[in-house]
Amino acid sequence: MSGVDLSVIAEAPAPPVRRRGGGGGWGAFALRRLGGLVLSLGLLVLLTFLIVPLIPGDPAIAILGPNASADAVAALRERLHLNDPLPVQFLDYLHGLVTLDLGQSFRYNTPVTTTIATKLPYTATTAIGAILVVILVAIPVGMTIGVLTRSGRRPWLSVGFGTIAGFFASFPAYVAGTLLVVVFAIWLKVLPAGGAATSNAYILPIAALALGPTFAVARVVVQETYSVLHQDYMRTARGRRLSAARLYIRHALPNLMASTLTLTGLILASMLGGAIVIETVFSLPGLGLEVVQAIIFRDFPVIQGIVLTVGALAILINLVIDVVLGLIDPRTLGGPTHV
Repeated sequence: MSGVDLSVIAEAPAPPVRRRGGGGGWGAFALRRLGGLVLSLGLLVLLTFLIVPLIPGDPAIAILGPNASADAVAALRERLHLNDPLPVQFLDYLHGLVTLDLGQSFRYNTPVTTTIATKLPYTATTAIGAILVVILVAIPVGMTIGVLTRSGRRPWLSVGFGTIAGFFASFPAYVAGTLLVVVFAIWLKVLPAGGAATSNAYILPIAALALGPTFAVARVVVQETYSVLHQDYMRTARGRRLSAARLYIRHALPNLMASTLTLTGLILASMLGGAIVIETVFSLPGLGLEVVQAIIFRDFPVIQGIVLTVGALAILINLVIDVVLGLIDPRTLGGPTHV
């Protein structure tokens, strides 16, 4: 290859990156993401507001009970502003969001923000723990399987892993949680079945929440590893007899992270909703258990506040993933590029 410095190619962690010209890439990226953020949050706010008029049932009757008098129900509806026209209610709702006032709980007569601040740490602990498990397990396992089975090697391992991963990737989290409770809490009696009294009470919820996403991400990492290992720059790096650690960690890993992070971002956002479901299985006093009780008692401000909080966090997680992808590979920013 006349005129090409192979040592430069071998030492580079990736093929030459197509970089943005004039710094416009990040500017255009910021404008697009800001517009998408505003649109997503606007739709989220509208949907959470419509929870009250769309869900059947009268909150006043749910609070006072079915035997309450018509006058008492009418007075409570007036106090809760449920008789106001929808546009007026929506403007009040927007004003509350701007002032960080999500209203008062119908059940407890306490600020919804206080309820969320009290319950969110339990949900965040479960979700973040599951996220760490997915990242720390799926990527190394997927890369290892990809390296061992590249170019048709060890077909038994490829088929076996694909079958197992496909099965567990579609395994519902609540079913996994139930089975884990039966095995580790009831049969083996080594872990608590629920609650949050001790730190090890989070082990089973985190495992149940992370099980499916870990195998789903691992399958993607395997396929991306195949693709990366067949690139010319990887063949050149192998020809220079680099150590396995340098070859796979420095050269292969950064180049398979873009598509892996894209899927991981979608999965991580959905994990917040999954954590809410898992909390009901393990009786964790987080947002999940609270929103279930709020639905039963028609506590609409609490329902709205929790849905809005979880939705906003999911949107922000995807935004962070987009920024990380832009830092890893500037080509993901879009727009005109040059070498």
